[in-house]
Amino acid sequence: MIRTEEATSLGMTEVRRHKAKIIFILGVVLVGTIVMFFIPRISQDPNYHNFIDQRRLFGIPNFWNIMTNIPFIIAGALGLHVCNPNVPRGGLPELGSGYRMLFVGILLVGFGSAYYHYNPSTQTLLWDRLPMTIAFMAFLCVIVGEHISIHGANRLLAPALVIGLGAVIYWYVTEAKGVGDLRPYGLVQFLPMVLIPLILILFQSRLSNNGYIWVVLGAYAASKVAEHQDVAVYHITGIISGHSVKHLFASFGALLMVLALTRRGERGATSNT
Repeated sequence: MIRTEEATSLGMTEVRRHKAKIIFILGVVLVGTIVMFFIPRISQDPNYHNFIDQRRLFGIPNFWNIMTNIPFIIAGALGLHVCNPNVPRGGLPELGSGYRMLFVGILLVGFGSAYYHYNPSTQTLLWDRLPMTIAFMAFLCVIVGEHISIHGANRLLAPALVIGLGAVIYWYVTEAKGVGDLRPYGLVQFLPMVLIPLILILFQSRLSNNGYIWVVLGAYAASKVAEHQDVAVYHITGIISGHSVKHLFASFGALLMVLALTRRGERGATSNT
């Protein structure tokens, strides 16, 4: 048997390692934020709204870019349903607010993106990006809670949502003034996609079957690739564009998160640091 002194030493070593990992994650956040201020201002590309697939079907312009948002609405509604009134066994009850905000964001993405694609413009793009930041920030907080600290995640949720929404509003206001700056929005969108894999690698989840989260991340990565290959995908398939495929990949990831909340289980009692 391990003597009390040895057990205490092992416990202290584990605590130091845990703190070192948290400091590393905070360091990544700090470096990312500093880098943002040192890169040139990024304006919205005027050609961003010129998607390759602008077909009108049944009187609806940009039909497929609109219709492929329906899975977001389904995923958001299903997610809110499985979290109401209690978080199912595939999640942590203490993170209920985070899960619900995640699915609220996903649900609103479906409506906001459909509204944007009905009449693509800077003004309508605002309503596409606002709910996306809700989903990004809530997802990050959920991962923090499942892997690092439930208490910390709950304290982080409100300020993270404010920062995310503020980044989009900042872009919109600067764009209206002719000095558009996408840097804060870019940080809010892409920094979580760096932090989340790091957290998954460095910290053990309180839940089993964590492969679901990796597949969610993979689906999102695939959606970004499809988005940047909008024209190529349309020319290859002749049926659907890269941007529509982006919606399908991203909403598939959202549906996987719903499935994760019904299939995972707690590993056992852990301390809520």
